Amino acid sequence: MKLLRSAGVVFVFILAFQFVNIQYYGGDIFSLSSRDEFPVSIHGSTESIRPLSGPVRVNVSSWRSAEGERAGLEEDYVTGSDTNVSVQSHDDSFVETRSSLNGSDADTVNENNRNVEDALDSLVETRSSLNGSYVDIVEDAEIVNENNRNVETLESKSDDNLSPEVKRVMNVSNSGVVSISEMMSLLHQSRTTHVSLKMKRPSAVDQELLYARTQIENPPMVKNDPLLHGPLYWNLSMFKRSYELMESKLKVYVYREGKRPVFHKPVLKGIYASEGWFMRQLKASKTFVTKNPRKAHLFYLPFSSKMLEESLYVPGSHSDKNLVKFLKNYLDLVSSKYHFWNKTGGSDHFLVACHDWAPSETRQYMSNSIRALCNSDVSEGFVFGKDVALPETTILVPRRPLRALGGKPASQRHILAFFAGGMHGYLRPLLLQTWGGNRDPDMKIFSEIPKSKGKNKSYMEFMKSSKYCICPKGHEVNSPRVVEALFYECVPVIISDNFVPPFFEVINWESFAVFVLEKDIPDLKNILLSISEERYREMQMRVKMVQKHFLWHSKPERFDIFHMILHSIWYNRVFQT
Repeated sequence: MKLLRSAGVVFVFILAFQFVNIQYYGGDIFSLSSRDEFPVSIHGSTESIRPLSGPVRVNVSSWRSAEGERAGLEEDYVTGSDTNVSVQSHDDSFVETRSSLNGSDADTVNENNRNVEDALDSLVETRSSLNGSYVDIVEDAEIVNENNRNVETLESKSDDNLSPEVKRVMNVSNSGVVSISEMMSLLHQSRTTHVSLKMKRPSAVDQELLYARTQIENPPMVKNDPLLHGPLYWNLSMFKRSYELMESKLKVYVYREGKRPVFHKPVLKGIYASEGWFMRQLKASKTFVTKNPRKAHLFYLPFSSKMLEESLYVPGSHSDKNLVKFLKNYLDLVSSKYHFWNKTGGSDHFLVACHDWAPSETRQYMSNSIRALCNSDVSEGFVFGKDVALPETTILVPRRPLRALGGKPASQRHILAFFAGGMHGYLRPLLLQTWGGNRDPDMKIFSEIPKSKGKNKSYMEFMKSSKYCICPKGHEVNSPRVVEALFYECVPVIISDNFVPPFFEVINWESFAVFVLEKDIPDLKNILLSISEERYREMQMRVKMVQKHFLWHSKPERFDIFHMILHSIWYNRVFQT
């Protein structure tokens, strides 16, 4: 009897093992070589992961708590620390490792995985080993948050990363600037020229994506929608159909690999909060996250570009090589455990990164992936039809993301234009030199808001009282002022050549924002005055209507910023098919 019972247990175990083998590995669980190394293909090159002879040493200096972007805004929130947020458990049904293998194959896989993880660990200095203090949060919105942006720059840029199409457009343009209409042309061109990795037999996921593309390209006509104002979108019918398909079909697999603080630690406060809020809300989503990677349309690489910089960057080095190496080691780890990255060359993987250096850090080994970037700069290799322009949002109080939302009605906005902020880059000093110092009573342009007798206006009050909010670039093309302007219902004036605005593939920014070439700063006031009062009121009304697409909520709501970021990623994935 005991013998029969034991045989039954063994039989059940074999059945379970075979199910996992066929369901998740296609029956090839024993296909890895038993040698001391195994090949991992990343973007066409095959490299071998070998046991490391010793830890990788990186000289990480003390944190710059008194300078750079950290001042006053950088208390980090860990996923799950907020009791109001339901965070998905890591108890996943997918078999993460092949520890159940017998023999040298399992030993090889596990040994290599341990070595790669050891390399990752040796690169990161944990927060507990650092001696630094955080300044208490300053809740008054008069803080000009970009004063806290990291002021160090990386090594000189090159245009070698630009596609021939972008170079051609920039050469044809007299100003060397790609306009919004030219961006749309490049986007449409990418859909006809993009060649995705072809599979021998389309999977169920591939077929779903092909179906979605057909549906989006041939949508039912939508003339009026109670939630969506038609003139805000390039094509309301296509956007609505795509959004509905995302809600009903999209599944995302979130890699569990990677250790804090770089991975799985969303930063919910400061000017780079977008990547952290997205990470937290996606991981908590029961609608979009799947535990079965074979059902996933997309794979999320859950790292924080901000924590990557804080943990690894060596101050004064002006180099991100060790940061790039760290990310490569991570890709080696996940591509050695799973076949999904190598199966598509990473084209169905995506990252969400708001730090200024993210384009440089991800260009070499993640170039095939969908990159949602705050620093969405055409001249830095932003790829139309693949990359996504991520909104840069400032969050001062994570538990109250909608604090002080709104502004005065158009009739009570008596200031023509307003800007206050740090003099980062070459453009802002020029703006201040031309229009600062109370040279013109209509143009409130400051490096610091001046103090005067009586009640002083705060930064927030200026934005709530101005018709136009000036959003000039700093060191990079992106600025949180763009979203701040929408938040306070002020018409944004974007002065940042080659900046790709968020969600531009579906939202027509020229319907509610003003774009001014950098060379036209001396004519800024004349440009604004040339806009009729009727046109201004129309744009300001549209600002209030588009605002919902740029708001974070404690729990995601339809058409909010979380869903719009995810939709842009989904949209590009569909049109890669």
